Amino acid sequence: MYRQSLVQAVRPALRSALRSRAAFSTTTRAMAGGDTGAPRSTGQASGDAFTKREKANEDYAIRLREKEKLLELKKKLAEQHEHLKKLEEHIDEISKSQGGEQK
Repeated sequence: MYRQSLVQAVRPALRSALRSRAAFSTTTRAMAGGDTGAPRSTGQASGDAFTKREKANEDYAIRLREKEKLLELKKKLAEQHEHLKKLEEHIDEISKSQGGEQK
């Protein structure tokens, strides 16, 4: 009995909340297929020219950033290689001076 009275009291408030939310909602049916912001029909990149150009610009920017990162990594690798060569020469000098290699 308590449950029924509670449901009857709350039901009108729920109905008005649903109506007010529905009044301000937009549907995807209002957008045409090629409009910017329209939902994609499939998983493939089928969209308007703006969407395709935007994706191409983003891809290009990502490739440039990746290229810069690779160049930085190559530079760091070359620096580390030079450092290892110097350490190896230093170790050879120390071992020669301590009598490790007699020539």
